[in-house]
Amino acid sequence: MRNHTTYKMVLTAILSAIGVVGGSMFEFTVGVAKVAPMQHLINLVSGVLVGPWWAVTQAFITSLIRNLLGTGTVLAFPGSMIGAFCVGWLFQKTQKLIVAALGELIGTGILGAIVAYPIAQWLMGTTGAVYLFIPSFFLSALVGVIFGYIILKAIWKRIIVPQQDKLGIGKK
Repeated sequence: MRNHTTYKMVLTAILSAIGVVGGSMFEFTVGVAKVAPMQHLINLVSGVLVGPWWAVTQAFITSLIRNLLGTGTVLAFPGSMIGAFCVGWLFQKTQKLIVAALGELIGTGILGAIVAYPIAQWLMGTTGAVYLFIPSFFLSALVGVIFGYIILKAIWKRIIVPQQDKLGIGKK
């Protein structure tokens, strides 16, 4: 069990670091949101590999560091954390990558956008309607999910499943 926790902790730290660097390098603005597809890629990978709570931890750490560095906005917190949880939870329930990918699209692209709206109004003075947030959040999530899904499918049977079997992850 100790190896299992250490594995998740180390992988969460590595994915957070990749999210900070990648999210800062690959971003663009759509409306009021900084769109960072790398975060959604990392959310998908994180949720699948370490589960919902570690994925939420990764999303929080990544959002916090990016905000401290000035490369993110407060909108990253609700979007990424809700998406990461949905990915991990849905993957745990179904063991299907496509369902996990849909979890990021719905979790960040729709639910995260809805939750971010009042935060943006309050902290950023943003005006407009909530439906203006959904396209930017969804587009960002879609780009990240496509690349994350391709990466996970490419390494699934060669790297991920053997590693999980070795550590006893996913066995009940």
